[in-house]
Amino acid sequence: MRRDELIEYCLAKPGAEESYPWGDEELVAKVGGKAFAFIGMAGDSVGVKCGASAAEAAEYRERYPDDVRTSDYIGRYGWNTVRYEGGAVPDDEVLELLDRSYAAIVAKLPKSRRPA
Repeated sequence: MRRDELIEYCLAKPGAEESYPWGDEELVAKVGGKAFAFIGMAGDSVGVKCGASAAEAAEYRERYPDDVRTSDYIGRYGWNTVRYEGGAVPDDEVLELLDRSYAAIVAKLPKSRRPA
């Protein structure tokens, strides 16, 4: 999967918007003002919410030890960094992780900020 495909997939979700809080180094895909994907613009990985805690997200790190790691700073909250280009994680599973991350964030939003 290529970066532009990944970005297009994220931004096609209801209510999704892009932001660049750290300049043009990283695109943050948000819904209701909350991040659901961190896409490095210089690399080949995406940060996604994979569980409620690091322990819950460990399944993916165990399954793909070379291509999934705990996200810096927010890994203890269930975020993993997943290599999407050229790695062992299949494209359909990357998309599923994006879907799950988006759904987890939307579920925690107040009803007034959820997409219609």
